[in-house]
Amino acid sequence: MSTTAKTPSADFTHRQILTVLGGLMMGMFLAALDQTIMATATRTIADDLHGFDLQAWATTAFLITSTISTPLYGKLSDIYGRRPFFLFAIGIFIVGSMLCGLSQNMYELAAYRAIQGIGAGGLMSLALAIIGDIVPPRQRARYQGFFLAVFGTASVLGPILGGFFAGADKILWVDGWRWVFYLNVPIGIAAMAVVAKVLHLPHHRVNHRIDWPGAITLIVGLVPLLTVAEQGRDWGWGSGRSILCYVIGVVGLIGFVLAERAYKEEALLPLRLFGNRTVAVGAVSSSILGMAMFGGLMTVPLYLQIVKGSSATMAGLQMIPFVVGIMAGSIVSGQLIARTGRYRIFPIVGSTLMVLALGLFALIGADTPLWKTMLIMVVMGLGLGSNMQPMITAVQNAVSPREIGVATSSATFFRSMGGTLGTAVFLSVLFNVLPGKIRDAFSTASATPEFQSAIQAHPDQAQMLQQATSGGGDLSDTSWINRLTDVLAHPFKVGFADGITVVFLIALAIMLVGLVVVFFLPEIPLAERSAQQQREADLLAAEHSNGVPGEVGAGPLDEEPVPAGKDGKK
Repeated sequence: MSTTAKTPSADFTHRQILTVLGGLMMGMFLAALDQTIMATATRTIADDLHGFDLQAWATTAFLITSTISTPLYGKLSDIYGRRPFFLFAIGIFIVGSMLCGLSQNMYELAAYRAIQGIGAGGLMSLALAIIGDIVPPRQRARYQGFFLAVFGTASVLGPILGGFFAGADKILWVDGWRWVFYLNVPIGIAAMAVVAKVLHLPHHRVNHRIDWPGAITLIVGLVPLLTVAEQGRDWGWGSGRSILCYVIGVVGLIGFVLAERAYKEEALLPLRLFGNRTVAVGAVSSSILGMAMFGGLMTVPLYLQIVKGSSATMAGLQMIPFVVGIMAGSIVSGQLIARTGRYRIFPIVGSTLMVLALGLFALIGADTPLWKTMLIMVVMGLGLGSNMQPMITAVQNAVSPREIGVATSSATFFRSMGGTLGTAVFLSVLFNVLPGKIRDAFSTASATPEFQSAIQAHPDQAQMLQQATSGGGDLSDTSWINRLTDVLAHPFKVGFADGITVVFLIALAIMLVGLVVVFFLPEIPLAERSAQQQREADLLAAEHSNGVPGEVGAGPLDEEPVPAGKDGKK
């Protein structure tokens, strides 16, 4: 294929790949920073908006929209090209961030986080798809370090910035925590400028139907089920509203499957893909990994702040061992994959480490030394780092080049879906068991002489303790705990730690299933060509075999008569 300004070559030099990576890294930095900066600021934001027990809405709304939009980005970018949708994702993310900073209550914040999530859904999946387009599977480890640098920087800066903004009363006459969102605006604008300048990929438009019925039925299926997962503890799991959500959700999911069957190759998530064992294992494993990962990311910062009494900034710094573990696991697995060409062992090792970490997390209590908790974070991080990128590489390698966008987005979709369900379910379980755990802890402590002496010495705190004993504490605002003496606050912390133990035990059971699943992952030799190179080679071969140049379609992203790759005979 001739190379022109309008049709770039599919062969990218190391320098060109680094240039494209610069644009991708800016977009990924936005998504990574948003996740980590929120981890330490959530408690302060929820307390200020008087909705600590509603915080799952803000998290779940973001995850719902990012989850649902992910496969749409994958499919549409396969048809129309990656660049315009990557720019669109950044733009929507900026708008959502600005609105989040203007929120006046938790419900508004949840609505604006949903807008932000629409943008976030494309930032991660499209960046991974673009890397799949231009870098051969076996060589991707060579460039993993740049992505890890982004995640590492965001993971260290995010908690510190989140803690700084959350701890500041006012910055330029604006509530400090609102800058958590406003910070995304200048970074996003800079990212758009860089991406618009450097991200140019070979692409020719392909005429396909867009699976809008699939997108709509997916929304109808997921939103009610995720809503009842978060609200079930308040409504009652067998209440009329809960049952209505179950029915609507099941009908939506059935409609989604029917829509995907009707659209076949043009479906949002082609059902045929899941006949590929690597894709099927990747989908199930990614869902379970998402549940365990988000459960840990949401629960550990709460433990550090409420049980250990760390400030938001300090809790962010205390999460650094988790980040170090992720980076170490990713770097080691990436380099070994590049040298050996084998990837199957790494998700198995990673899942084993996560099972171990979750089991150890379930043993921590209110009086567990902090250094032990931080060591467990390293183990958890190593497990995640050994799992995430190798699984994406395996899925991308197992499908034909024309499907790399939808395959990548499907893996990201199932991880996000698992994270959405995990966050909603784990937080619901946590707040459901907390009142009983706290009452039990106070009942045990009230019989001790130290507690009785503290009550007599601080009668002004008796009312707050009575509220904690009878109703599990004011969980819409936990800042009152800081006004208690250590002796009086300790039973609340014990009850909170016991509640978190229940969450980790559930996550452990789920991750054990995930460990079994990854043993079914097949080992397929890693391709030496990038997706773009393979597309053009297949296109040229098809043109020569037909004897009619161009008859196959308009360009590299057209459907080939015989899909390339290991599963090309499907």
